[in-house]
Amino acid sequence: MKKILPYFMIAAGASLWGIIGFFVKGLESLGFTSMEIVAIRALFAAMFLIIIGMFGYREQMKLKKAADIRFFIGTGIFSIVFFNYCYFTTMSQINISMAVIFLYTAPAFVTILSYFFLKESMTLNKILAVIGTISGCVLIAGMAVGNSNLTFMGILTGLGSGLGYALYTIFGKFALVKYSPFAITFYTFLVAAIALIPVTRLWEKADLLMRMDVLLYGIGLGLLPTVLAYVLYTWGLEKTEGSKAAVIATVEPIVATSLGVLMFNESLAAMQIVGAVLIISSVIIVNLPSRKSRQTKIALNE
Repeated sequence: MKKILPYFMIAAGASLWGIIGFFVKGLESLGFTSMEIVAIRALFAAMFLIIIGMFGYREQMKLKKAADIRFFIGTGIFSIVFFNYCYFTTMSQINISMAVIFLYTAPAFVTILSYFFLKESMTLNKILAVIGTISGCVLIAGMAVGNSNLTFMGILTGLGSGLGYALYTIFGKFALVKYSPFAITFYTFLVAAIALIPVTRLWEKADLLMRMDVLLYGIGLGLLPTVLAYVLYTWGLEKTEGSKAAVIATVEPIVATSLGVLMFNESLAAMQIVGAVLIISSVIIVNLPSRKSRQTKIALNE
């Protein structure tokens, strides 16, 4: 049981990410824009993280140098705010199923950005994954012709969500040199909330925010697919290989697609399914060990 528990935690965290569309659609139906929903998510997440931090991670909540805030401007604004805005806008433009599939172009963006900014090698697996991701996007985007379920803006913001999601990995790599995963998550959402509240002027909707249904959606969005999902995923990630975690996390689009079909009567065309399979397969391929690493592992075991 102990061996499979980390895998279960990773799957549970990814599954919680997959239900985010329920809260986004709910808040959207109550009159909130995509950017306001991002602000609500960041605000409630920051509040929960402050409470958790005060009880168990006080030392980790300390900023070591004022200049280090640049890391969290990267993760908080250039990644989380941009990624969430694009992701939530995509959900309003096209269905939830396609929105999460576009989000999973992130590994291809990570591969390309890591090559240029982190000087990581470009292996055959990575090249195949990028090609597979691009092919999947072309198949999905090709369905936009004569298909009311897809829009140009939806495709554009969908790819933007993948890019924004990828930027978290890039900025996070630099932040991890000095800070723990909890500290990075805490400062990421704190910076995002501080930046978004004046931009969205959320206080102008204070009466609406105090409604019980809005509070439930906001608390649910900030707690379940945000704080709890990150805690579960990180706990599992600490006890297993990153490549395995990334593959297990592909349960997210399965959960999101099931949610869209069961709750919002969404459907997928045959070519969209093929494109989705290509993109998810690319995530798995990019996380498979390269031939060189397999040979190294064999040599170490001999």
